Amino acid sequence: MTELYDKYARAAERMLHFVETRTTDMASGTMRVPVADYLSEERFEAEIARIFKRLPLMLALTIELPQVNDYKAMEVMGLPVLITRGKDGKARAFLNVCKHRAMHLAREGKGNCKAFACQYHGWTYSNEGKLIGIAEASTFGEVDRSTLNMTELPCDEAAGLIFVILTPKSEGGLPISAIEWMGGMYEDFAALKLESWYFHKARTMKGANWKVAYDGYLEGYHFQAAHTNTVATRSPSNRAHYEGFGPHIRLGFPQNSITRLADLPREEWGRQENNGYDFTRMLFPNMSFFLAPEMGQLAQLFPGPKANQNTTVMNYIFPVKPETEEGLAALDQMCDFFFDVVEEEDYFLGLKVQNGLESGAMTHQTFGRNEPGNQFFHKWIAYYLDESGSTPMPVMKA
Repeated sequence: MTELYDKYARAAERMLHFVETRTTDMASGTMRVPVADYLSEERFEAEIARIFKRLPLMLALTIELPQVNDYKAMEVMGLPVLITRGKDGKARAFLNVCKHRAMHLAREGKGNCKAFACQYHGWTYSNEGKLIGIAEASTFGEVDRSTLNMTELPCDEAAGLIFVILTPKSEGGLPISAIEWMGGMYEDFAALKLESWYFHKARTMKGANWKVAYDGYLEGYHFQAAHTNTVATRSPSNRAHYEGFGPHIRLGFPQNSITRLADLPREEWGRQENNGYDFTRMLFPNMSFFLAPEMGQLAQLFPGPKANQNTTVMNYIFPVKPETEEGLAALDQMCDFFFDVVEEEDYFLGLKVQNGLESGAMTHQTFGRNEPGNQFFHKWIAYYLDESGSTPMPVMKA
């Protein structure tokens, strides 16, 4: 932890410098991104195939499935996904499909059971994916049951996060090491101990192309204009620190109160998150985690169903569950405030941006030197879309 706090302290020092000098982390130059990248259905399908179905996606928090036999059933970009926790405590993921006639097995949502009975014909599966019962098997005929188990998806869990690859193991889905995938961001999440938090609720919002939405999480240049009476009252616009860890990013946003660090010993600076500066932790390609003083807001962006659309699930978690109804109601109000800021300010503007992109007014967007996170993000997309291997792996350069 001491080493991690030293890293945070160096980031805090940079953020304080940015506020004092009215500057920010900057890329070496500007970057143009074709408008077609946000509009093309062909490009959209390539992003789904080469990014969202090949890379690990954070689909659940450990605290959503804390007990043996817990499960979470969800639709992910049109795919029915079932995440379970077996009797061995291990998280597993499957396509939520009965191998008889393709009916969904578990209803969307969360619950606890050790077996799933198909609602159509009553075939039964263990929560570890094995076919354990065929209704009236004596009349059905001979089948090789080993070929009729649920279709398993690569899955791994670490630091309170459950990752899944949407390409089945049987179709070449690669094994996951969640720790390796998070890379340098693993230490951040492990230190938060999210597996001991309380999951309060999730809410869903609709937005523009997934990259339009993700672009908004990656810079603070818009704070003053877009969040005049909310975020900008806490954090100055266009002051941000960036660190890249593979395709992932930790963004640091100074608060207006960051000058208070000058009154503290230097060794304390790394322990002042939410008390002088804030971090947003981004896991490519679709997760953003903002840690507020009292709570965590974790966004999951899912593209589609069309190129100009995304569905974002906002998850709200807290270090401790209140013991009273009044306390729970207070958490509801807090969650709804954060949700409304994102939906009514960020996502409302994102839909206008999408309309502007579709208007034909421009052929390219331009990301400034002061938007290095956006440039880094689009370079990683290009890297994963290039199957020739000629695109170099991007490196974050401040």
